[in-house]
Amino acid sequence: MEAGELAGALERLDRVTRELREKCPWDREQDARSIVPHTVEEAYELAEAAREEDPAAMRDELGDVLFQVVFLSLLLEEQGEGDLARIAGQLTDKLIRRHPHVYPSEEEGAAEGIETADDVRRQWDEIKRDVEGRKSEKDWRKPALPALIYANKVQWKLDPEERPANAGAANPDRDAAEAEVGRMLWEAVAEARRRGVDPELALRAEAERHAETLQK
Repeated sequence: MEAGELAGALERLDRVTRELREKCPWDREQDARSIVPHTVEEAYELAEAAREEDPAAMRDELGDVLFQVVFLSLLLEEQGEGDLARIAGQLTDKLIRRHPHVYPSEEEGAAEGIETADDVRRQWDEIKRDVEGRKSEKDWRKPALPALIYANKVQWKLDPEERPANAGAANPDRDAAEAEVGRMLWEAVAEARRRGVDPELALRAEAERHAETLQK
């Protein structure tokens, strides 16, 4: 893909988004709080398309997610708090900062000992702590995360040596493992229903109990 083609497509999307914000009654009414639920929904639809390995659906859902990013960036711009260019620049800087094994600094050179995906994840945590100043575990505790995602994050913090969830091509048995774990989770939800318990709230509370130990 040519750089000009990409720039032209993004400029057209930006122009249409601005026109919708100006001329469409629904778009004019929106703010970040009203839009973000749609953002979450689109992200889940993208995840489903990826799980089904459906390229056409992924293109469609990626487009929906991209529109969410452009629209929310426009809302920030209206508030004088940044724009899409600033967001893209910040993201690029962060990607470079968190991948010193790919983008070595002139002062320190290339990061050594980075050979596996687990090495990269451990390096990310070190950079977040030592370079970006995340001194407190509270920095990563996001109450808006679904309980399963949050529990997975807490478990990773508790035992970063464990194999990361959904380990991609490094997990050749992923389909069979997903089916087995899916059945286990299904039974856990059924047990929660039998006991009159909300499984989302129950898992959230259990994850929080374990997360508290990380601050002691």
